Amino acid sequence: MIMTETIKNIKLKVEDTYCEAFKGTCCRVIVTAEDIETVRRAAYDATSTPGTVIGRVEGGIEAWLDKHKTPDQRYGALLQFWYNTDDIEKFNIELSYRIRQDILVKPFTSLFDASINPQGHMGTMKYIGHCGDGYEWEEELYGRKMIVVPIAIPDFKIERELGYMNGIMGANFWYMCSNKNTVTDAGSAALNAIGDVEGVITPFDICSAASKPETNYPWIGPTTNHPYCPSLREILNDASKVPDGVKYIPEIVINGLDQKVLKEGMKTGIEAVVDFDDVLHVSAGNYQGKLGEYRIDLRRLFK
Repeated sequence: MIMTETIKNIKLKVEDTYCEAFKGTCCRVIVTAEDIETVRRAAYDATSTPGTVIGRVEGGIEAWLDKHKTPDQRYGALLQFWYNTDDIEKFNIELSYRIRQDILVKPFTSLFDASINPQGHMGTMKYIGHCGDGYEWEEELYGRKMIVVPIAIPDFKIERELGYMNGIMGANFWYMCSNKNTVTDAGSAALNAIGDVEGVITPFDICSAASKPETNYPWIGPTTNHPYCPSLREILNDASKVPDGVKYIPEIVINGLDQKVLKEGMKTGIEAVVDFDDVLHVSAGNYQGKLGEYRIDLRRLFK
């Protein structure tokens, strides 16, 4: 059987290593608005800061939705928000900041639940509905139980309960580049490919700062994964793990609703980057089992 060029590249470039991933809780929602530009601003703003490692919620855009795929037949985006603990009350509070500050304030927006077989639900009245200062009301709209929050551009609408689901966070791969332009070119190709996989997001998009669990400054949180910093190669000498010819090591992080879609997202993204000649190696961040409950072997994705 003749191998395709992609499989040949994978065997040559993908290291025999693995990434670690860990359990997370996901709230999957649909934001809608009158026009696509408002939807985009709300979606990008609300998901712009990946923050579970510092105790905040992180998010990403799963898909852009046509009007016929949204509850109110308007432009929409499918978003995922993630938290890395089982503290649902804290998740609800952190999520409310994203909704109140980045979605509610955009003209004519609404928010709907898009969970799949949720483990439970978070009420939205306490931390979001009461933005109406007691003048908010509940109403059945689009076949859903909604809260209407009166605001200066009438009015923000949000589903009364949002479901939450268990999922997997933090899967990743690194694509090691010899050329600066390849960082964005190969990364964009990977993000576009992963974007076609339902149920996954890339919260950091192209990430330039791989981190490690141990740190000299614990009050900061994760700090730079110094053996993989090209600018430290001469300082670290033999302690550097940057391969010859590699000048840039971008990372793509993937969260998924289950292992199947997560692995499909990783596989699709890796296939996209290995097609670039200036991607010399593909590897991943792992921490001897210290970080996550899941181990995903890169080469096994292609068997």
